[in-house]
Amino acid sequence: MTDTTVAYASLPDLAALLRKRAVSSVELTKFFMARLDRYGPRLNAVAAVMRERALASAQRADTELANGIDHGPLHGIPYGVKDLLAAKGAPTAWGAQPYRHQVLDYDATVIQKLEAAGAVLVAKLAMIELAGGMGYNQADASYLGPCRNPWNTQYWTGGSSSGPGAAVAGGLVPFALGSETSGSIINPSTYCGITGLRPTYGRVSRHGAMALSWTLDKIGPMCRSAQDAGIVLGVIAGRDPADPTSSRRPLPQTPQPRARWRLAVIKNSTKKVQPEVAKNFAASVKELRAFADIGEVALPRFPYDAMIGAIIAAEGGAAFRRIIQDGRVQTLRDPDGRRGGYSYMVTYAVDYVDAMRQRAPLRQAFDKLFARYDALVVPSFATVALPIGVPFDKAYPGTEDGPFIPACNLAGVPAVTVPNGTGRHGLPTGLSFVGRAFAESEVLALAGEFQARSSFHRGRPPLTSG
Repeated sequence: MTDTTVAYASLPDLAALLRKRAVSSVELTKFFMARLDRYGPRLNAVAAVMRERALASAQRADTELANGIDHGPLHGIPYGVKDLLAAKGAPTAWGAQPYRHQVLDYDATVIQKLEAAGAVLVAKLAMIELAGGMGYNQADASYLGPCRNPWNTQYWTGGSSSGPGAAVAGGLVPFALGSETSGSIINPSTYCGITGLRPTYGRVSRHGAMALSWTLDKIGPMCRSAQDAGIVLGVIAGRDPADPTSSRRPLPQTPQPRARWRLAVIKNSTKKVQPEVAKNFAASVKELRAFADIGEVALPRFPYDAMIGAIIAAEGGAAFRRIIQDGRVQTLRDPDGRRGGYSYMVTYAVDYVDAMRQRAPLRQAFDKLFARYDALVVPSFATVALPIGVPFDKAYPGTEDGPFIPACNLAGVPAVTVPNGTGRHGLPTGLSFVGRAFAESEVLALAGEFQARSSFHRGRPPLTSG
């Protein structure tokens, strides 16, 4: 296999190379660290390369394999994590100047699980400051500067899991972990042309992760394919006593067999999107009709933006109360972020309570949809990646992402985005499948079926393909 082939290999292919002794975990780790060194600075994608820890973990993985000890499909495979996850051996800066030198001397539960599975942590990856919790309106909202898209470096990767999006798309790591409060896995995965899975709320422990919104935050895999995402989820999912919100629900390995899937397109989901996004979505729906019956439904009517705004303001204000009150919030990079926290401190309790009370009927409304359909299908975002140096609200006039991402995060249901073509400036577009709570195996199976019939997920950006 060539260097380029290794950089973009699937997780099963890398596992096969390791077990055939075609490559060692140490060699693989050094290979990806070299790519992180070479391309990471160009993309502003890397917070820290964890050399000493990575090489020790890789040597241990090789020794175990040589002694017949095999911890499973991720044994010996390098990966990266968004820099809101605590990890021994590197600062955990949360993308923000006030925490730039913060060191947490323990591992988040998801990192503990990956280490137990033999995976090798090689890097902490860039993120938007405080996961965008104080608000932001530009790509330059991290102490590292704007994270650049490997497909076109004049454009952003998306947020707030910006580094994982760039690193996976560029072949700097085989997979990464991101987090989502309202779009932060789906957005960079879409903009960077990779496969991102937002699990059900509670499916994955958040112990050791920066808290922005306790009732919305989720951690999930960002990978090259749905198959890879399923492998990673199988390791990180499950109940964790250190996170009382984590669920005991078992993770099904395979979905119930179906002669044909029942899918529904959300009405008006292409109304304010770029023409290329609409064209690619129509082509994707045509492809899906080969194995699915497709209807159309309206999104249940709730004040999604007001609801999620009140919840993030109240919970984010509580999470970062100290730096708001002592003024350190003024050291954030984005002007909106420097102001946003102060408004959070005067959020009305009644607005927060009303928003939380409406979540139960909202979930019931989604349950009714999923009684009729196996999954909902939408364009992941209205546009391709946003240009760096232009305020987000000025970048693509006339387009609008709509309330679907906030709606699904409020409901706590899983989604997977997959690349489905290219749009302006050679940048990827995305297609999302959304399922009922704890139905990750179903949305991943759908995404896998789509990817079996397409090759978009095999694309290699020009910057890092060599």
